[in-house]
Amino acid sequence: MNEQITSIWTDGACSGNPGKGGWGVLIRHNNKDIKLSGNEDNTTNNRMEMIAVIKALENISNNYKVKLYTDSKYVKDGITIWILNWKKNNWKNSQKKDVKNKDLWLRLDMLSQKFNIDWVWVKGHSNNMENNIADSLATSAINN
Repeated sequence: MNEQITSIWTDGACSGNPGKGGWGVLIRHNNKDIKLSGNEDNTTNNRMEMIAVIKALENISNNYKVKLYTDSKYVKDGITIWILNWKKNNWKNSQKKDVKNKDLWLRLDMLSQKFNIDWVWVKGHSNNMENNIADSLATSAINN
């Protein structure tokens, strides 16, 4: 039996940091594309990167294997490496300070446990067509 794979590309953008931000998502499943985007006032680029991943995972079925592409090392390393110590250290970072964006890390952690996710970092603003689509959705959303 073939396991269904969903490919997701996410991106966040901010005009000023903090400032008005946007997020964009491209979901590809069974040769169909779904595009999602949104914005927030007074936010940061890192929060928009995280919101993009959260919104993507909230919009797919949890019986899919996921290949998730992000150009944010903050998101990829945070959810695959750093979060293990944050949880052990009561959400404190290596400098014993509160982890930034804890509210979103908690949401992302809960969501990511529902899926078998292969996290892939891609270079932003390069020749990755799908990442460029997610970037365009995020930057366009800032002004909506």
